[in-house]
Amino acid sequence: MTESNERARKTVDVTVGESVRIVREFQELTQRELSRRARLSRSALSALENDRAGLGVQRAKKLARALKVHPAVLIFPGWDVEEESVA
Repeated sequence: MTESNERARKTVDVTVGESVRIVREFQELTQRELSRRARLSRSALSALENDRAGLGVQRAKKLARALKVHPAVLIFPGWDVEEESVA
């Protein structure tokens, strides 16, 4: 097996709502369980996951705590530091 220094290539763009759903499903949580942990209504969570509502800072913090991830994981799912301009 040869070692490669190539970076993995991004093949799919993920929306903020999809990132919430992916992390939730990875942790084997139902919408009901996550909404209870994050103290959000299930309808609000569903709207977020289906990109019918914005995440916002406060919701991102609530969901990040409930999912035990950094809020940036949810807010910036496709962030690539080498492609983005910080200025």
